[in-house]
Amino acid sequence: MPYNMPVNEHGAYEIRLESIGGLGANLSGKILGELGALYMGLNASSFASYGSEKKGSPVVSHIRYAQPQTEILLNSPVESPHLLGLFHENLAGKQPVMAGVAGHTSVVVNTGKPPEQVWELLRMHAGRLFCVDALKLAMEHKTRVNMVMLGALAKAAGFLPMDLLSQAVHDTIGRKYPAALQGNLAGILAGYDAAREWAVPEQKYPYQSYCEIQRDWGYQNAPIGGVNPLVGSTVTNDLSASREGYIPVFKAVSCIHCGLCDTTCPDMVFQFVPGKIKGREAMVNLGPDYHHCKGCLRCTEVCPTDALTVGLEREHDLTKTHVRNQELLVRELEFEQVGTNSWMESESATVNSLY
Repeated sequence: MPYNMPVNEHGAYEIRLESIGGLGANLSGKILGELGALYMGLNASSFASYGSEKKGSPVVSHIRYAQPQTEILLNSPVESPHLLGLFHENLAGKQPVMAGVAGHTSVVVNTGKPPEQVWELLRMHAGRLFCVDALKLAMEHKTRVNMVMLGALAKAAGFLPMDLLSQAVHDTIGRKYPAALQGNLAGILAGYDAAREWAVPEQKYPYQSYCEIQRDWGYQNAPIGGVNPLVGSTVTNDLSASREGYIPVFKAVSCIHCGLCDTTCPDMVFQFVPGKIKGREAMVNLGPDYHHCKGCLRCTEVCPTDALTVGLEREHDLTKTHVRNQELLVRELEFEQVGTNSWMESESATVNSLY
């Protein structure tokens, strides 16, 4: 049956999903592609672009729909989407997520912030804004963020049948993970019901054109040689977008400065500095650098004194307990507005003091 969907000059309805590894945007793109082709009878294509397949690295999924009589001849990234899904609000400023967003675009954002604040954060030029607290709903329904976002995306699109979307999820995920099926289906419905449209004010912010990110240095002109004492790292990344609602809460009064947290942390976020404990010189734990914490919570499992416990990120003001790694502060970046697009492991002062 024909579906009433807007199309561009190529006869395609285009969707772009912006996310970070671990939130399921790649799978969401595959499900949306199969939904169009196998369940709705449309011509459809979907593909994703991502880097090292590590949790916290950027992921972008591109989906196109066309009526059965219209062939999809494009295989390039979606530049001006009809529907944009932003799986984590912290991507704003780190990635050019709003590139190509215009008056015809519906933007769905996973956020617990009010829409006015999200609009300011995104510097959204025009279009329709839908906000849904996908992380909170996913925790309530024991599902993943991507399932809630699928429901919200279906509502924003306006023509995606919920029954067919649920059937696609049932056939795609239900067979492999039957125990999670009910939670996933409940998450889709919750996302659909919770998504609310907010009228974007007249064009306060300029239109952001889509373009491939260009680096001043590349493999052709980068200088040969050099020493990086933090091998495999980049000081410009922010892993806060990879957290899924939980953080390690640090209680300094309970800490015995044993260093087990620093040993188990895969990103070395704990900041130890020379100091004194009971009058003796020792390395003192100042707490975590949440800028580089991806929320794996390993530290809470090994802490012998409950100085680190699991907490909901939304219930804590990290600006009051945040301890930045002074050796990784960078104030002048080549991509100051866009930020980084790579994954990072930082070293703490405990390790750096050995060099």
